[in-house]
Amino acid sequence: MYKRVRLRDTVEVPPRHLADVSPGMVKKLLQDKLEGRMDEDVGSVVSVIEVHDIGDGAVLPNKPGVYYEAEFDALTFDPQMQEVVDGEVVEVVNFGAFIGIGPVDGLLHVSQISDEYLAYDEENQQLASRESNRTLGVGDAVRARIVTKSIDERNPRDSKIGLTAKQVGLGKHGWLKEERKKREGAPEAGDS
Repeated sequence: MYKRVRLRDTVEVPPRHLADVSPGMVKKLLQDKLEGRMDEDVGSVVSVIEVHDIGDGAVLPNKPGVYYEAEFDALTFDPQMQEVVDGEVVEVVNFGAFIGIGPVDGLLHVSQISDEYLAYDEENQQLASRESNRTLGVGDAVRARIVTKSIDERNPRDSKIGLTAKQVGLGKHGWLKEERKKREGAPEAGDS
């Protein structure tokens, strides 16, 4: 889930920029420091949006810069357990598909895609069903639910998010359209 949050952090202003400690310059330094970083409490910092307050600077022994505490708004991505997300297949492997859901990828394990057996087609980079001829490949849009989450703050790309698409209303968007058409075309119970 994307959120706009108010945060406080300390930023080092190098000596060459001390004549212009402006919100714009502090914003740039905060962007360089924080964007792409993962935090257990707020999620992944996507963007620093606006600097509201810059405190008094502090000088530390043997450090050339001046340290300012700043209050700012940031756009974050914090995936929540049981949240339904839309994403795109970015990679297919023999054990499932990696789905891009914002700044991180989630794993849709082959056992969580369908009740049908899906075989890995390495040549075409897709998972395919022999029963229904359905395929899931790179670039396909998918709707899934987050079922596991393990955030790695030091290496955000190593964070693990587990997904499932094994319930009504989840799966490849094309499959969902097919199901909707079937339901709309089927006679109501009790109709003759």
